[in-house]
Amino acid sequence: MQGTVGFIGAGNMAQALIRGVISAGLLQPQQIVVSNRSQEKLNALAADSGIIAAGSNPEVVRQADRLVLAVKPQVAEAVMREIGPLCRPEQVLISIVTGLSLQRLAELTSPTQSAVRVMPNTPALCGAGMSAVTPNAATGPQQLSDVLELFQACGAAEVVSEQLMDVVTGVSGSSPAYVFMFIEAMADAAVRGGMPRAQAYRFCAQAVRGAACMVLETGEHPGKLKDQVCSPGGTTIEAVTSLEHSGFRSSVMEAVAACIRKAESIQA
Repeated sequence: MQGTVGFIGAGNMAQALIRGVISAGLLQPQQIVVSNRSQEKLNALAADSGIIAAGSNPEVVRQADRLVLAVKPQVAEAVMREIGPLCRPEQVLISIVTGLSLQRLAELTSPTQSAVRVMPNTPALCGAGMSAVTPNAATGPQQLSDVLELFQACGAAEVVSEQLMDVVTGVSGSSPAYVFMFIEAMADAAVRGGMPRAQAYRFCAQAVRGAACMVLETGEHPGKLKDQVCSPGGTTIEAVTSLEHSGFRSSVMEAVAACIRKAESIQA
């Protein structure tokens, strides 16, 4: 990819994206310029990855061809008031801030500002992220293609309508945490059964990875794939029955719904 990408903020998600695009070979470290409230944290990132550490947010805006806003929702408006007047219409403004709408971005910049909302997730760090992308009317086809390329370098990325962004937060943005809990719980059970913990984590994580791969690559309904593992009177259907008695599905559905409700309540 030609040009530079600037990051305002260097939190966990921003670092996952930075390391992801570098690892994928889409960008060289010297094409990435970053600012952050903690200069110490920023300097550590620069020393580790080779990116350019900027001294201020305006410095990033001036240098970047594509600008990623990656700050906490509670400080997003203050940051945008600082950098909004400096943004250029041809400079794609990419926001990964939960709750910051395209309409509000236009109000904080200009109606002609190219802006794209993106909801990524942390597996971008290992090239397995899932990102939802929503462009505004001022974003051209090539600009949108560039944004998709940026996030596809870290996994998968799809265009969705803005009204689905809160749903995306619940079903992919936050869901790695749910899956980590599932892996941890299975590993605890394996340790209880006598397996060394490090080995238990490998077995459980690989099983989850493989199951997800089957859903994506076969295109089969997850229920059908589940049925294929459940032999009559076998061990797997016994485990599935236990999960059903424990309200496994309804617990997962309610957790995602709770996350969506929280996302809907956040206005950056």
